[in-house]
Amino acid sequence: MIVDIIIAVAVVLAISGLMGLLLAVADKFLFVAVDERIETVAGMLPNANCGGCGYPGCSGFATALVEGKAKNVSQCRPSKPDAREKIKTYLAETPGPDGNTVNVGL
Repeated sequence: MIVDIIIAVAVVLAISGLMGLLLAVADKFLFVAVDERIETVAGMLPNANCGGCGYPGCSGFATALVEGKAKNVSQCRPSKPDAREKIKTYLAETPGPDGNTVNVGL
């Protein structure tokens, strides 16, 4: 009876250890680098998620700005002029993972 419990615990520990090791290896090889500027720019936007800019919500517009697909910050109608200027300055001064900055218009 006790031996069966010890064997069961040992099997569960071995399986969980193997799964933990596989997750660690997967995390190392399947890591996706995220451009932190996207989250920062999304935080600077009004977060109305209206879609008036032509992108799916503020995070979609922030992604388009950082990737250089959107050319003007003024596409975001609810944003205030000072927020637009902050975003433009931030993107012009902050390099991404590749070392490049993004120049967008107001």
